Amino acid sequence: MLLSIKEYQPGSPASDCIWSALGLPSRGTRLHEHIHQGLPFEHLDKIATLLHMQRGVISRSIGLSPVTLARRAKTGRFTTLESDRLVALIAVFVQGLLLFENDAVAVAQWMNSPILGLGSKRPLEMVGTRVETDAVLDLIGRLEQGVLV
Repeated sequence: MLLSIKEYQPGSPASDCIWSALGLPSRGTRLHEHIHQGLPFEHLDKIATLLHMQRGVISRSIGLSPVTLARRAKTGRFTTLESDRLVALIAVFVQGLLLFENDAVAVAQWMNSPILGLGSKRPLEMVGTRVETDAVLDLIGRLEQGVLV
């Protein structure tokens, strides 16, 4: 009897769909290039739809005021820092999909709720800095492993 060995493909089908829908790789140098070029402004509405969140909520989570958001709409592109924060938001959401078994609505609700393991902050409030994003990703990893927090 011959056994076939399948190549490991990281991520869930739902997470792959999010990156594919945005036309972005989930990691690697091509993603780095997209971030440095600045993501197109039109990605904001796509991200809002895919993540089941309102555009204003996402804008605030990455630190954009309404005035800055209007400026980005005119230029058609986010800055490198803003693009990095958007990618961090997507990465947290994708990891949340693994935790919540591809239930995007549950992930969106969780991200908008105060979480005791994050000092009662909402995960959505914590994508503005790399350290806070790492804390959210670490918490998700611990929850997936069944570690009490």
